[in-house]
Amino acid sequence: MSDAAKKALILDFGGVVTRTLFETHDLTERALGLAPGTLDRRGPFDPGADPLWQRMQAGEISERDYWHARTREVGALVGQDWTEMAQFVRAARGAEPEAVIRPEFHAALSAVKAAGLKTAILSNELDLFYGADFRDRLPFLAAFDVIHDATYTGILKPDPRAYAACLDALGLPATSCVFVDDQRRNIEGAEAVGLATVPFDVARPAASYARALELLGLTEETGP
Repeated sequence: MSDAAKKALILDFGGVVTRTLFETHDLTERALGLAPGTLDRRGPFDPGADPLWQRMQAGEISERDYWHARTREVGALVGQDWTEMAQFVRAARGAEPEAVIRPEFHAALSAVKAAGLKTAILSNELDLFYGADFRDRLPFLAAFDVIHDATYTGILKPDPRAYAACLDALGLPATSCVFVDDQRRNIEGAEAVGLATVPFDVARPAASYARALELLGLTEETGP
């Protein structure tokens, strides 16, 4: 194994690879035939106006609980009895999946792959929220060495077993990897098992990816 292949970038998916649903209200409203401004919950962009988001951040409910509630709310707006997040996401994003991918992600992935480093996705609900067929419409996912999805394992971050399983699949120790996530509890879980971390700021995605590359000894322009 080369020295480069002894390092890895591990990414959460929703919010890190993709723009959040809060950032794409306009796309969702257009896809669902809703009037502009109908969707006004802003989560991390305006937590004071989103009590349910505050409860999730306080640990009173899970992220899954939050999005299941929003799924039911939006479904009711369009006359649908949605019970699964994937139903919401397919309806909101199915027509334009690439439109919700962060350009900063593509730049960082290119830098990491060019340097020969490994890459992984560690998600609590990739297929649960997006649907398994969503992967087929995003060819860049084939470039990842590992995709570890708790949709199937049932072991969610910040459980240390989730990080351990991803590291085992990569064949690397925690000290050789950088983990990026937009949820503080998941960052804390990663730090507890020895991973270097980047708390992803959804309002400053370029800065967050730049920090991850820096921790890996890379820059987007110069490589290793």
